[in-house]
Amino acid sequence: MGTYEIVGTLGAGGMGEVYRAKDLRLGREVAVKVLPAELSSSADRLARFEREARTVAGLNHPNIVTLHSVEDEDGIRFLTMELVKGQTLSELVTPGGLPLPRVLELTIPLTDALVAAHERGIVHRDLKPGNVMVTREGRVKVLDFGLAKMSGMEDEAATIAATSPISEIGQVLGTIPYMAPEQLKGETVDARSDLFAMGILLYELVTGRRPFGGETSIDIGHAILRGTPEPIDQVRKDLPNALEQLVTRCLEKDPRKRIQTALEVNNELRRMRKATERAETAEKDPAGTATIAVLPFVNRSASADDEYFSDGLADELINVLAKINGLRVSARTSSFHFKGKDVELSEMGKALNVATILEGSVRKAGNRVRISVQLVKVEDGFHLWSETYDRTLEDIFAVQDDIAHSVVKELRAKLLGEAADSDASGEARAEVAKAAKGRASNPEAYRLFLQARHVLGRRTKEDTVAGIQYLKDALELDAEFALAWRDLGSAYALQAGVGWTQGAEGFERAREAVERALSLEPELAEGHATLGWIRMNYDWDWRGAEASFRRALELEPGNARVLVPAGVLAANLGRLDEGISLYRRAAAQDPLRASAFSNLGLVLDAAGRHDEAEVELRRALMLAPLGTGNHSLLSINLVRQGRGEEALAEVRKEPVPALRLWALAIICHAMGQPGESDRALEELLEKWSDGGAFQIAEVFAERGNADAAFEWLERAHAQHDSGICEIKPSPSFRSFHGDPRWAAFLRKMGFDE
Repeated sequence: MGTYEIVGTLGAGGMGEVYRAKDLRLGREVAVKVLPAELSSSADRLARFEREARTVAGLNHPNIVTLHSVEDEDGIRFLTMELVKGQTLSELVTPGGLPLPRVLELTIPLTDALVAAHERGIVHRDLKPGNVMVTREGRVKVLDFGLAKMSGMEDEAATIAATSPISEIGQVLGTIPYMAPEQLKGETVDARSDLFAMGILLYELVTGRRPFGGETSIDIGHAILRGTPEPIDQVRKDLPNALEQLVTRCLEKDPRKRIQTALEVNNELRRMRKATERAETAEKDPAGTATIAVLPFVNRSASADDEYFSDGLADELINVLAKINGLRVSARTSSFHFKGKDVELSEMGKALNVATILEGSVRKAGNRVRISVQLVKVEDGFHLWSETYDRTLEDIFAVQDDIAHSVVKELRAKLLGEAADSDASGEARAEVAKAAKGRASNPEAYRLFLQARHVLGRRTKEDTVAGIQYLKDALELDAEFALAWRDLGSAYALQAGVGWTQGAEGFERAREAVERALSLEPELAEGHATLGWIRMNYDWDWRGAEASFRRALELEPGNARVLVPAGVLAANLGRLDEGISLYRRAAAQDPLRASAFSNLGLVLDAAGRHDEAEVELRRALMLAPLGTGNHSLLSINLVRQGRGEEALAEVRKEPVPALRLWALAIICHAMGQPGESDRALEELLEKWSDGGAFQIAEVFAERGNADAAFEWLERAHAQHDSGICEIKPSPSFRSFHGDPRWAAFLRKMGFDE
């Protein structure tokens, strides 16, 4: 068509057919909408259409798709518009509705677009989820703004509607389920008609269904004209009354009683967002909560080998402070993200979402150590407190307690307004003493413990062996060292979980070590979490695992190392909303930990919330570009959104061969490339059948091969493949839920109740 090369079809509707095209003059992709032939039959209508097209083209709003031009090629009238890649709101609506923050995230920019258009006198007349796009970057774009008015058909439609029975309302311009009563009756349509459609759209986003239903257009039209929708607060109990009131005002049948402007709707939505943000902040940091991050201490010793000691002191302070009531402490993973980086404190505070930062340095020489610390207010760099300690290693625990005590006392006095009197000071000291339970009584055992933590943090096979030996040496010196027993259990569980040791033997060693830790100190939250992990991944004891995680969360509800595995259990039990909530809490407390976001993305994907999942998976990749499985998870998410070529490009970046082959086999099958899928599956079978039985079962399930899928599930069960714990939420097996073998296998896994 002239200088436009048609590449493919995008869709069709009452306003014409839409194509994807390339503008050969400017070398850009555009959308081309070919208009109905009857438009050119009248010179007056055509002139009016072009006048109004110029008005729409002048909107120039970030949330409205840009109209480039109106053109004529061999008598064919067409529009060229910005090409938007993404999903429509109709594709994002989920059963039960979207979370309120997501609804507000989508509808505030949508009403921004309505405000801008209405101020220019332009009414949409066909506002519906299918006419609202969300780009891959998350931007809301409204399509076809003003095109209904530009069609010049509204006068004829009004005449038809006024003289015809409701069975003929399909001739009225617009989409019946989203029409205002005045549209259906052929009366005057203005900006308030868009607000009625906005009310329907809001209702649908938060409930997962439209307010006016019916099997036919006639039924739907009657419901809009005469029916009353079920109140939102009866469909969902977790939504604010302000939303119910706003939707009710939008859905008033008489335009004079309806909310009058898009700006009013926009303002109400913005007020709701502020209230929601305040509530989230209050939940995360309730009144009386101070926020702090402990940065890794700088090693100023003569030997670089003493870095384990400076890191270990900071890590121990994090663990102690995290147990103090009234403090929210950024997790180690996030705080240590800035180690060795030249970053402004204000930038760190923003990334970690904290108001204060504790930084320090350590100089160790023989048996003596100098520790300098300072507590800084992020907002203005003001030093709230600083101190230097010159002590021997035998006094190291007293130094740690003094630092923790001073931090608690100063934060409560400076930030929370508590008087720094002797009573408050004594209370803080007692809390620190309680939080410091389970540590060593022998300084050399403690030094070995810090060395163990330093090498275990690298999570390699060799470093895990070295860390285990350090812990054993520490326990030889101090057999009552509960924290060392707990870390030993975690290290054994890691070895068994990734296949570095024989599973049964490794998990039994892990269980024995953790149970010893809990017998010495029953209130070790991470000890209960590790025991829960063993019960979940090895024992398949779901009730026992749930009891362990419940106790861990009671002890430390803000500990990301408890929240993440508790989220895994919730998801594995099929409680996806609970898993999402736990992962979000973990991400808030540990905002630079990639695994919190990859797990969150995985569960959102399983819940069918693919666009939200993509955002979280990309966050995980940003934090850990080489993280295990992140590229594969994102690639499968993309193919489920119909973006196969992007998925292929993504999966090729996966560093773990088995996971790359697993995802590749699924993606190629979904894209109709059986040869490529077969080759990936054959290599997966050849090289990874021992450790990847569950993933192989997923591939066969995606292909619809139930017999092979259940055969490999049985192999995964026989091999005690921990991946099989994810069977309930896995989307791959959804089509098999009616197969009698499915229920039988879940019972075999202990999932029956």
